[in-house]
Amino acid sequence: MPLVHRDVPTTAGDLADSVTSAAAVMRTHGVGVGSVVGILTEPNTPGTLVSRYAANLLGATVVHLAGVNAVNPAEQLSMDSQSGIIAETAPVMITVDEANLSRARAICASMADRRLLAGFGDLGNDVVDLTALPPDAFRPDMARDGDIAVVTYSSGSTGRPKGAGWSFRVKNEMVTASAVRGQKATSLITAPLTHSSGFAADDVMVPGGTVVLLPGFDAAEVLRTVALHRVNRLAIAAPQLYALADHPDTAQTDLSSVRDLFYTGLPASPERLAVAAKVFGPVLIQVYGTIETNMISWLLPQEHGDDALRATVGRPLEWLRVTIRDPRDDRALPPGEPGEVCVNSPWSMDRYWNDPDQSVRTVRDGWIHTGDIGHLDEAGYLHLHGRIADVIKANGIKIYPASVEHALLEHPAVAEAAVFGAANADRLEHICATVVLREGAQVAPDELRAHVGGMLSPHHAPTDIEVRKSLPLVGLGKPDKLRLRADAMARLAATHGEEES
Repeated sequence: MPLVHRDVPTTAGDLADSVTSAAAVMRTHGVGVGSVVGILTEPNTPGTLVSRYAANLLGATVVHLAGVNAVNPAEQLSMDSQSGIIAETAPVMITVDEANLSRARAICASMADRRLLAGFGDLGNDVVDLTALPPDAFRPDMARDGDIAVVTYSSGSTGRPKGAGWSFRVKNEMVTASAVRGQKATSLITAPLTHSSGFAADDVMVPGGTVVLLPGFDAAEVLRTVALHRVNRLAIAAPQLYALADHPDTAQTDLSSVRDLFYTGLPASPERLAVAAKVFGPVLIQVYGTIETNMISWLLPQEHGDDALRATVGRPLEWLRVTIRDPRDDRALPPGEPGEVCVNSPWSMDRYWNDPDQSVRTVRDGWIHTGDIGHLDEAGYLHLHGRIADVIKANGIKIYPASVEHALLEHPAVAEAAVFGAANADRLEHICATVVLREGAQVAPDELRAHVGGMLSPHHAPTDIEVRKSLPLVGLGKPDKLRLRADAMARLAATHGEEES
């Protein structure tokens, strides 16, 4: 069974028939090389995969419209943002499901050029039925390759979604590599198939493995599903790893089938990783990557036993190159000196969709400039310090948020932390932190400041500390610092006003 959705299996034959039927219908409505198909379905469903496979069979570009969050499938873009992406990409067809049908109709009704809606089954007279033709209506010789296969939107530093375009060449090479490796697995996916989890699903199904889909991450449901389906591979965000390690059901759940537990997202606390390694055994694999590059480096299971290595994101993958460059003059920097992480990989994005200026800034001479600050040590391990835009200039020195985040995460009361700079009304930048406490824990802000000051220096102690029940996330499970910064600036402005009065 290549696919299991809500415990309901789909055979390889049925999945293939659904893809070729949909491709045959799409072809009759003008979908082909050079055209775009938008997908507005619940992300972790067979319909999302079938829509992508069918459109790509015809050489069309697929654009995911649902959201920009690579971790939480439930977080959907606003209708205005979705309308903007549709206007920018001009799809000839938008595939929908019942859950998104009214939304799609409303978006299309507001646009000057109406878009053709399509779905699986009878969804109404205004929706093309992608099951209307038999599977053999599409023949293998009809398959084509186009230019860009998939466009995945992420939230940029300005908050405006930007679309990373992945070429058919890269997608085909990834599929070929999966077939050559031939590693069969039963993989649980909780993150949206609209992002890197879509590549992960391909990697599992091509050699004959099984993908088990959940609509999102719930620790108890993940544990139940792992035991029920004998899952041996799963990929989650670092905070989700902590949640699984802390969950009361973990000790009583049969997790013996798990051989690869990938986690990503920043920051990852070395202390929390040590706890997780004891809970799950030698199966943890930390992955660092970006939406533009896919995977960049990894920290392997045997390396999780080393205190120093757990503070890194591992070594770069053998099939790509990583250099650290000075953001000011693009000069390559020696080991130990922090700068921008730049990546040359055969499996990177081609360009941003309809954004040549940003493409030129990001892709230079084949190198992806990630915008992340890091350094390589003498042994070749990569250490991350945060984003270039997030470096804080406070108290006359540069503060790397990642170091403060790691310090906060070492406090026994703190489960998650995000650190960023925010200016007050006098344009003075302050170190701000938003933390999520462990269940039942309490701690005063002054205690956290003293903790950070003791571990690093008094200059690193956050001025503003906010406690939340959860962190807003974007990208690969990373805190939405744009939103957190705006909230902090409002608090600082209010405090400044109170002081003046």
